[in-house]
Amino acid sequence: MTTEILNTMIKEYNGTKKLGKTILVFYLIVMIFLCSALYAYADTPTQQVRQTVDKVLEILKNKELKRPEKTKERRAAIRKTVDEIFDFEEMAMRSLAVHWRSRTEEEKKEFIPLFTDLLERSYIKKIESYTDEDVLYTGERVEGEYSEVDTKIVTKRKVEIPIKYKLKKKNTRWEVYDVVIEGVSLVNNYRTQFNKIIRTESYEALVKRMKDKQEEELFGEKK
Repeated sequence: MTTEILNTMIKEYNGTKKLGKTILVFYLIVMIFLCSALYAYADTPTQQVRQTVDKVLEILKNKELKRPEKTKERRAAIRKTVDEIFDFEEMAMRSLAVHWRSRTEEEKKEFIPLFTDLLERSYIKKIESYTDEDVLYTGERVEGEYSEVDTKIVTKRKVEIPIKYKLKKKNTRWEVYDVVIEGVSLVNNYRTQFNKIIRTESYEALVKRMKDKQEEELFGEKK
């Protein structure tokens, strides 16, 4: 990328007599510095996943937040952290698969927050039991704008629980579009359930079930 910018600047210089050599050289130095800084500070997929996981584990290890009356506050903190890296719109689209294209803009706007709430609750429930376990980062694969980060949670009894994060690059950040826990993809799991309900009943029936589930969970939190 830096080479392309240099070539472009040189061409502009050769074709523009009014631009002074000193100004051009200064401009080139600034551009090189900015490009170098961008690449130097761009996080890898593993670094971004690690940052999020570390923040979540810090919340889970917080003795004050472990108290039963702090459940709502603890989960809100986890949600805020997860929101920084999860691309819920992409996940919602993949979960509906072929049914996404036939949805209106209003239906999509309604579905995304419902799905986000459902997925966050599922993810939080699965990780809330992990606090003092070790997290190992065992591999990373990058293919263009897609990547995978392999991790393992090692329990006190030395049981290994594999968790794979699938990410897609958006601008300079990597965002999670699926999580595979012990070989089970959260997105694929929901896709199968959603497809069955839509085909045997209707899309409206799916949304109603999701709303009912949300109300049930909210009622349970108030107890």
